[in-house]
Amino acid sequence: MKAQLGSLGVWIGFIAALVGCVLMVVDLLRRRRGASPASALDGRLLVPVVVIGAVIATVAMQWALVTHDFSLAYVAENNARQTPLIYSITGMWSALEGSILLWGLVLSFYLVAVVWHYRRRSSEEVIGWATAVMLLVAAFFFGLMLGPANPFTTVPGGAASSGAGPNALLQNNPLVAIHPPLLYAGMVGFTVPFAFAMAMLITGRVGESWHVDTRRWSLIAWTSLSVGVILGAWWSYQVLGWGGFWGWDPVENAALLPWLCGTAFVHSIVVEERRGLLRIWNLSLAIACFALTILATFFTRSGVVQSVHAFSASALGPIILGFFGFVVASGLVLIALRGDELRGTVGIDSAFSREGAFVLNNLLFVGFAVVVLLGTVFPLLYDAINGGQVTVGPPYFNSIAVPMGIAILFLMAIAPLLSWRKASGSVLLKRLEIPAWVATGTVVLLVIFGVRGLFPLLGFFLGALAGASAIRSLILEVRAERRRGRSGFGGLLGRSGGGMIVHLGVVVLAVGIVASTSYVQRAELTMVPGRTVSFAGHTLTFQGFRTVSTPSKTATQVVIKVDGRGVFTPGISQFAGRASEPVGTPAIDSGAFGDLYLTFDAMGRRGGVSGAQVTSGLPAGAVVIGAIDEPLLSWLWAGGLLIGLGGLLAFIPLRRRKTPPATTEPTEATVPA
Repeated sequence: MKAQLGSLGVWIGFIAALVGCVLMVVDLLRRRRGASPASALDGRLLVPVVVIGAVIATVAMQWALVTHDFSLAYVAENNARQTPLIYSITGMWSALEGSILLWGLVLSFYLVAVVWHYRRRSSEEVIGWATAVMLLVAAFFFGLMLGPANPFTTVPGGAASSGAGPNALLQNNPLVAIHPPLLYAGMVGFTVPFAFAMAMLITGRVGESWHVDTRRWSLIAWTSLSVGVILGAWWSYQVLGWGGFWGWDPVENAALLPWLCGTAFVHSIVVEERRGLLRIWNLSLAIACFALTILATFFTRSGVVQSVHAFSASALGPIILGFFGFVVASGLVLIALRGDELRGTVGIDSAFSREGAFVLNNLLFVGFAVVVLLGTVFPLLYDAINGGQVTVGPPYFNSIAVPMGIAILFLMAIAPLLSWRKASGSVLLKRLEIPAWVATGTVVLLVIFGVRGLFPLLGFFLGALAGASAIRSLILEVRAERRRGRSGFGGLLGRSGGGMIVHLGVVVLAVGIVASTSYVQRAELTMVPGRTVSFAGHTLTFQGFRTVSTPSKTATQVVIKVDGRGVFTPGISQFAGRASEPVGTPAIDSGAFGDLYLTFDAMGRRGGVSGAQVTSGLPAGAVVIGAIDEPLLSWLWAGGLLIGLGGLLAFIPLRRRKTPPATTEPTEATVPA
């Protein structure tokens, strides 16, 4: 019954999306020939039906997962009777078919939200074409679920007696319930600006403000994707046992690529709104963001890349790659056809201005995206051409990421202080005076307290400079609100206040990255029961073993007392259901100024410890503990929280602002996120 119900939901979603798209296109073409709008051909009426189909299919899948209905092949492969409820629910996005279903569900919600938001302007041509484009994208993903990515395929010969269970890494941390949905909310959300960009190009109404109107949709997508990426780094840090948070893995890069282009887009759209500049650039970025989300799906679900984050493989790669090519080609053709209409009459008056800083910011982010893309696809191209394997590792990406990060921090410090059109050097120096003193004082204090290293100190200087610049801008916003007779809290709302909070979040995150990677200490500690060893200012005492058993897993843990107070238990877990290798579970003593990260690496001979590496050179009962000390690592997660908060505050409209004419010199204002 669940399989039939789920298949029915997929068919409903597919037919409604496809028919809705066809009806919209037919009606829009009729209007172009002078006919009046035909209500019978209003494809928007089928958008709620798409949502109903997606919800029916999702409910059927969740029902099957929660009740362990192994008559469905997807449930049998990604669920077990012992799987806890939370990981049964998250099993929907543990593999290809369920993740495509989640994509369709999220896209249907965006569809209905767009149609509802523009319901009073539904007769306008751009909205009609944008809706048709979104329906076409929805039809593609529902079509995948009817064919090669069918989540409701049944097991031949009846139900399996017991499922294989989720991959061990997908049932070892509750972040699996938050990280993937946020990533999908972000990546799928870029469908909206893409649809409006295509609609503007199709209709030729490229000189209107529709693209600016979609900025808030882009902000929702960007904020969700930002928090999702950071939560993914946190998940990797907590689960994989390597003590790192970003390894430049192809799947990690797949999520980073649309984020880089999206960051450029939400900044450059401000320049188009204020000065009418960068129109072609913004249309191209909107198309690129969506295209890169499709490419990310190809990387994560096609099986063409080997990654600890890629939990499924399929023959879906050529289809997704073909759709990616269709999106890119369609965008390029339309931009080429509208080339003359896209040329603006206004140019940048001076490179030394806020719009000049925005352009440089865009070049940095897009340039970085190109470098990451090349490093990610090069092994695939090399394999396809030469038939061999080659690896592009962290040194390649880090060699670009470090100078890019320095340049971006510098721009974050300077850009909020620049004026539009043309900036004055003397005014900039005056505005920069307090942030510069704060940054200099910060570095002096760090040196006094023993911090050394040219590049780390440069990072701290630029971080303090950018942070002080953002705080200065926030103070100005709060004062401005009070002068208007409003609450000063209003200065933290809207795109200016929220944008500066995002900047503060980026600064906090950057400082955490600089400190944790520059001053990290690693060691392998051989420990015997009752003995105490010292590491990075900590004392660690090995107190013995303990075994923890639940219906879903059995874990052997090493009991370590840290600094005579806290007890931490790094261990090795074996999950029920899936015949997989045991996985390590680190123990983390996390604080505001640093983390102590412990892993159970090896042991001497002792019976009853499953999965642990036995080292003959160790005495019986001894263990090898991996210990990593990482200063300020928790600042990464705090920075991510600030970024999410700032994105939410930027979404709240404070007041409507009239766009100043291009001939007017605006007063100082903060840089929106």
